[in-house]
Amino acid sequence: MTDKVKEELQTEDNEEARQKRDSDRLGTEPVHQLMLKMSAPLMVSMFVMALYNIVDSIFLGWYSTDALTAVSYCFPFQNLNAAFGIGTAVGMSALLSRYLGAREYDKADKVAHNGFVLVAINYAIFFTIGCFADKIMLLMTSADTSAQIIADGTVYLRITQWLSIAPMIQSMFERLLQSTGKTKYIFYMQMAGTIFNVIVDPILIFGLLGFPAMGAKGAAIATVFGQILGCICGHIFNRKFNSEIELSPRKIKPHLRTMRDIYRIAIPSIVLQSVGAVMNFSLNKILGMFSDLAVTTFGVYFKLQSFVFMPIFGMNSGSVPIIAYNYGADRRDRLERCMELGVRYGVGVMSVGTLIFWLIPEQLMGLFNSPPEMVAMGVVALHIMSLNFPFAGFCIMRGAAFQALGKSVYSMNISLIRQLVVIVPCAYLFAKIGGVDMVWWAFPLAEVVGVTMSLLYTRSIKKNIISKMTPRDKDGNVIAANS
Repeated sequence: MTDKVKEELQTEDNEEARQKRDSDRLGTEPVHQLMLKMSAPLMVSMFVMALYNIVDSIFLGWYSTDALTAVSYCFPFQNLNAAFGIGTAVGMSALLSRYLGAREYDKADKVAHNGFVLVAINYAIFFTIGCFADKIMLLMTSADTSAQIIADGTVYLRITQWLSIAPMIQSMFERLLQSTGKTKYIFYMQMAGTIFNVIVDPILIFGLLGFPAMGAKGAAIATVFGQILGCICGHIFNRKFNSEIELSPRKIKPHLRTMRDIYRIAIPSIVLQSVGAVMNFSLNKILGMFSDLAVTTFGVYFKLQSFVFMPIFGMNSGSVPIIAYNYGADRRDRLERCMELGVRYGVGVMSVGTLIFWLIPEQLMGLFNSPPEMVAMGVVALHIMSLNFPFAGFCIMRGAAFQALGKSVYSMNISLIRQLVVIVPCAYLFAKIGGVDMVWWAFPLAEVVGVTMSLLYTRSIKKNIISKMTPRDKDGNVIAANS
């Protein structure tokens, strides 16, 4: 071997070592600074995603109320799709970060590639749902629902489910970048899809620049192609900038133990988010007893509240790899600091959301060209349901710790109790005794229950997991028992 070849190999080894150490900053940078650095791009990204989700509804509201109602009926299945895509990606991300923290790079690489095997399994489910879109719309709507709403909903649901593989793969690419600390590229991915959607949506919905007016169908097409663009960007960013995880189609081979370990974390997260889709479907049926306008109002609320919730979900996602890495690295001090800061930020941001919903509810409803009776209903709904925001902020940020420490089942239990045991039965009971305005009170009531359970589970992880970690000083050195 020549000296030149040896030098080249040494350079490659040094570069690989440097790349492997990039993720080490999760265990070395000041926690406050690291949380902001990790979470800020994700929070902006999630805010952009919220904009992405709401653009269809705003344009459709100006196109026709029927089209907006149709999309509101489809919203539970969009939630369900996101639950499987994001939940699986979160499971992959948490396990990947744990292996990186423990410097088990071969296992981390295997986790990353098996995540894409699980994407294929998830996609098969939703492709099948798209095949039965017409029957699903008949199940979700009432006998009084117009044929136009059913037709618009069918085409919207079919297109978004048949092409749902793009957002699932995009979620994987996002979490790979997140797990290795390269969160700024997630923002670029989201911006690419959102800008495309904002530009193309009105063109296809209203029929501009020579295109026919397609209404709900145009909104679906703009949405899925925006997601495809984001997916392509994610592939490029991971290939070019994420050298810690070297993706290759040849490495995408099913490994049952790895898939099981991913799903052990992912399934509670999937269930946690899927419960929201079940709750949404149930509330649509309950509100449908009053009118389609009540269903539309509820759908508008969910679009608006995503502007408040999505940034906190971004902070939740930004906190998971920090907590998971420091758990793997046995850094209790940093782990607890991240948990503490997360709750402060979560409650603070969500409180601002409540204030906004109380101050300008008419203007928020006006974004959708809402008729006067819908604005009146929406003002009451926004006032009441936004009371749960600060409580939800606490639960969401505690959920980051549950996921990172392998206790995602705690978040799943809280979600099941909140949404299926409290919200749905209480909403039905309130609808019977107090009318549509009474239904909204089920949400603040459920969050009080959620906070109580979060506090109990936090006590459990502190006692059974965190307290058993090895005490270390700020430099990571083990503190002797007699010191």
